[in-house]
Amino acid sequence: MSFVPDSIDHLLLRLLQEDAGRTLRELGDQVGLSPSAVQRRIRSYRAAGVIARQVAVLDPTTLGPTTLAVVLVTLDRESAEHHAVFRERMSAEPRVQQCYDLAGQWDYVVVLVAEGLVECRALSDRLFMDDENVRRYDTLPVLDAVKVGLAVPLPES
Repeated sequence: MSFVPDSIDHLLLRLLQEDAGRTLRELGDQVGLSPSAVQRRIRSYRAAGVIARQVAVLDPTTLGPTTLAVVLVTLDRESAEHHAVFRERMSAEPRVQQCYDLAGQWDYVVVLVAEGLVECRALSDRLFMDDENVRRYDTLPVLDAVKVGLAVPLPES
């Protein structure tokens, strides 16, 4: 069963991406549905995998010193097995916020979060320098987060 969204779905999904903490009544008022109809739609989004998960987004600046870094990684051996091992290591590390497989001269881009530069360097060394299958990696500390988000663009209603 595939999910075929209508204009109400697009609007409701956009609202949920902005703030999933809104009440069913607030959402219903914005999209012109009853709270129970909104709840049914949200349940169907989850069942179809459209909503993968619901999380609280924390502001790292309120929690003490935080350093983000982008790491560009090239693997030495590029078999499916070597990629699978690398992906598993990145997925298992809680300080890896994001990891993307790339086309081009780099194999992966990894986003790390740490308490500071010293911890970030130690984490980067542990994850990449100590991996015999990492040919090259460049760790780029983030100076300022200009835009942070995971929202998927949806058609305007």
